[in-house]
Amino acid sequence: MSEALRHGISRYMLYSLRDKGVIERVSRGIYRLTELPPIGNPDLVTVSLRFPKAVVCLVSALAWHDLTTQVPHVISVAVPRNARMPSLDYPPVQAHRFSGEAYSSGIEEHRIDGVPVKVYDPEKTLADCFKFRNKIGMDVVLEALKLYKARKEFDLAKLLEYARVCRVEKVMRPYLEATL
Repeated sequence: MSEALRHGISRYMLYSLRDKGVIERVSRGIYRLTELPPIGNPDLVTVSLRFPKAVVCLVSALAWHDLTTQVPHVISVAVPRNARMPSLDYPPVQAHRFSGEAYSSGIEEHRIDGVPVKVYDPEKTLADCFKFRNKIGMDVVLEALKLYKARKEFDLAKLLEYARVCRVEKVMRPYLEATL
């Protein structure tokens, strides 16, 4: 909506276009043309548009990288320590405050239907999952580690670097040694 207002489209005109079926409401403040093909991942697009500093993390990032069989019920995002906490009616969002290097390292930017979506890379996601193992469950973490190890791009050095950044190196090391 803010983008439409910047381009000279009034709220009245926007609501009129919605009522005529030209545009549809995706979420509060987010509209799109109805003639466009369906959005690839509407939940991630909505969260990214509403909260540009948010980075998809934990189980949501595992699902993005195909490192879990879990279906995320909420979109887990990381925000900088001093940022506003995201809150949406739909999709449900679970925000986690990360600080400094733990927030800024390992961010990949993907484009979904032209919208930039920030997601932590697989190694950073695994380190974060070890950090939040008591919240997401150790079974989810071990499954993700097993699926990650089965890939051809297994990067132990990068994984250990992110473990150091997230301060979980001592926790991760025995699991890494057992899987190698």
